[in-house]
Amino acid sequence: MEFSHIPVMLDSCIQALNIRPDGIYLDGTMGGGGHSFEIAKRLTAGGRLIGIDRDADAQAAARERLKEFADRVTFVHDDFKNACAALDELGIEGINGVLLDLGVSSWQLDSAERGFSYMKDAPLDMRMDRSVPRSAYDVVNGSEERELVRILREYGEEKLASRIAARIVRERAKAPIKTTLQLAELVAGCYPAATRHKFGHPAKRTFQAIRIEVNGELDGLSEAVTELALRLIPGGRMAVITFHSLEDRIVKNAFKQLTLSCTCPPDFPVCVCGKVKQVELVNTKPLTASAAELAVNPRAESAKLRVIERLDTKK
Repeated sequence: MEFSHIPVMLDSCIQALNIRPDGIYLDGTMGGGGHSFEIAKRLTAGGRLIGIDRDADAQAAARERLKEFADRVTFVHDDFKNACAALDELGIEGINGVLLDLGVSSWQLDSAERGFSYMKDAPLDMRMDRSVPRSAYDVVNGSEERELVRILREYGEEKLASRIAARIVRERAKAPIKTTLQLAELVAGCYPAATRHKFGHPAKRTFQAIRIEVNGELDGLSEAVTELALRLIPGGRMAVITFHSLEDRIVKNAFKQLTLSCTCPPDFPVCVCGKVKQVELVNTKPLTASAAELAVNPRAESAKLRVIERLDTKK
């Protein structure tokens, strides 16, 4: 399948990064290179883009898409949570900008064989990095019932988590649950017919939860966002796109902690905590996709863009 992906909130992201032609930028979730292309074309030969993605297929597509900018793009096959280590290996101390477009890409959803979609039949997979051994099949067929309940409730905010987990355990005792449509139909059957499609596809939250578990999407997210924010040089910016409340809450709180100065009790005569405000919020409320973008790309409906700017703490 040809890699086709519409970059979410592209114009807003490019404006938010305030790109300097000679700057160093990091796209931590490069995907097929949609955002990266627009960053790279704004750089001169003195600028540099570090493109990171753990999906090898996505990186192959991005290499082809950005081949005209080969002199200024460095590709790294890894999870963005390891980005600071990658920067250290490249000998890069400070960067001018960071972009993170979290979650699953449209191409991954549309590639049936990747097993992300509850609308297309395929083996249960959902791995963003197909070199790792644990897939959605292993989570669905190998997790204890109480662990399945936790995953569905915590990562999918699924109200029927207990019912769905119990049904999965009953069905897999007869035969393994092997495909996406098997799982989707099983989940749908846990909902009363009258309300089954009231809030979209009934399997949406279950598939989100299992995908997050398989890829460890929330593990270490706060720490990674904080570390990358602190790699920015003064005036550098970080833009993060989230797609559901769980990851957005983590990003929001990480940014909030970076904006705090002294946290000592008000009755302390002098500061003893030593905390210094590290960043400024560029937009106090998250930006969302315009009506024009939603008409072209409905998947941008849940996207939220948060932006910070690094402060000069040495003044």
